[in-house]
Amino acid sequence: MITPNRKGEVWVFAEQEDQHLNEVSLELCGKARELADSLGVKMAAVLAGGEVRELAQRLIAHGADRVYCVHDQRLEHYRTQPYARLMCRLITRHSPQIVIYGATPLGRDLAPRIASEMRAGLTADCTDLEIGDYVDPKTKKTHKNLLLQIRPAFGGNIIATIVNHERWPQMASVREGVMRMSDGDPNRTGEIIEEKVEFNDFDLAVNLIERHREPRMVNLKGARVIVAGGSGVGSRENFQLIHDLAGAMGGAVGASRAAVDGGLIGKEYQIGQTGTTVRPALYIACGISGAVQHRAGMQESAKIIAINRDAEAPIFSVAHYGIVGDLNKVIPMMIKAIKGRA
Repeated sequence: MITPNRKGEVWVFAEQEDQHLNEVSLELCGKARELADSLGVKMAAVLAGGEVRELAQRLIAHGADRVYCVHDQRLEHYRTQPYARLMCRLITRHSPQIVIYGATPLGRDLAPRIASEMRAGLTADCTDLEIGDYVDPKTKKTHKNLLLQIRPAFGGNIIATIVNHERWPQMASVREGVMRMSDGDPNRTGEIIEEKVEFNDFDLAVNLIERHREPRMVNLKGARVIVAGGSGVGSRENFQLIHDLAGAMGGAVGASRAAVDGGLIGKEYQIGQTGTTVRPALYIACGISGAVQHRAGMQESAKIIAINRDAEAPIFSVAHYGIVGDLNKVIPMMIKAIKGRA
């Protein structure tokens, strides 16, 4: 644990692979910029890899005042121990007050190891971050300007706000897509700081022999049109209607948690607080009641159409257009109309 530094920077771990920044790192830069401005401190990113210098300017364009760069060919491909070592060394060296990571497979592997080494707390899979005050119920002492780490709890049934006033840096991982990514300002200026970290034999004990990458089969974040089905679809076979409508519109298929839990479709299609957060140009919700956890993951869509038998379904509260009816009748009519205009 480092000594709390109220003037410490807000950091983002900039995840990159093959000289390409993960979008979640740029999403986090925007949120980190907001947090840093609230605290009146600098916002910085940590960028590590083999040849990644050209990526630093993009982080600056998205809000970083400083980019701490660690260039080492041994860091070309991610390995847990050397990356954990460099982050711990830099945290000890510069004493940031907040460090945030993307809740990606890499981030979920790395962040807990850093938290353990630094004896710091970590809140995983956050859906929002804010700066606020906390009153200790035991001592009645008010702790000013802490990181409020907001995430679903108890299976997504409640939203918990977690604070950490004793162990610093305050650390959290954030789900992909929940923070809006800005366009960035290419004219923005910042400082690029070259850092050196020494590694020992233990750090480099694991050798990478082969790499195998599976392409992502479902890209909900990049879809302009999403047709999502809920438990109201009724069966796995009936979910073909959702696929048919999405195919007719050139869109992607999504689902609510209830549909996934019911075995109607795979988890990779899940949208909501415990799935993917999306902001397509058009979102069609079919047989989705609209629980708050689902709405949080899609309510910023540009246009929302809801199809549901229940006129009182909560999904209609966020829909721009609502159709009260049986999706088994409505969807075929929509497909026929769309194909008729082709």
